[in-house]
Amino acid sequence: MSRLTNPRRRIGPGPRPGGARDRLLDAAGKLFYRHGFSAVGIDWILREAGVAKMTLYRHFASKDELIVAYLDRADEQFWTWAETAMAGAPTAEARLAALFGAVGRLAAGPECLGCAFQGAATAFPERPHPGHRRALAHKLAVRDRLVELAREAGLRAPESLAAGLWLLMDGAWAAARTFGTLDSPAAEVKDAAVALLDAHRRRGRARPRAARRRKQELQRFNRSRRGAR
Repeated sequence: MSRLTNPRRRIGPGPRPGGARDRLLDAAGKLFYRHGFSAVGIDWILREAGVAKMTLYRHFASKDELIVAYLDRADEQFWTWAETAMAGAPTAEARLAALFGAVGRLAAGPECLGCAFQGAATAFPERPHPGHRRALAHKLAVRDRLVELAREAGLRAPESLAAGLWLLMDGAWAAARTFGTLDSPAAEVKDAAVALLDAHRRRGRARPRAARRRKQELQRFNRSRRGAR
């Protein structure tokens, strides 16, 4: 999900236009996203941003604080992208389908290197770590939005449906990192999501028919008992 987590501006050593904080976030975002949080040190970020170490520490007290700021920015970019992808759809169910269409296009594209929040949770497995906490907050917010849309669509078992959709989305981001553009299964995520939506819709509508069948079976059973007497 690189367009969401790592704007594709070229960043190299030396001065850059814009504020120092933005340059640091741009440089850190590019490096963290491509190389991982652990592999990227402060000196590398400083070279890419073209700023001095004292400047960095005026804006960020530690590398962890820089990581959280980068994830905050990635979160804002994700929600702008996601809500834009859903904006033209006429119903909540159509918005979900549109979202997963956008996920598939992005995750199967050449710019996507996976999910920055998955990367943070993996790099910092300890739950109290600020990077892990920020990643978890993002993932919970995504799940909550999926539940909200499933409820609005009137689909059966919205929490269970949202959990399945959430897993599909995170699987698409993982496939992007694993497969790249080489026949990536991420391209099929919309079809999988639509099948899941359809299953919840059909199951919801099937309940009255099942109830009628049970009622008819009970009536036949009662008639047979009366005939036996």
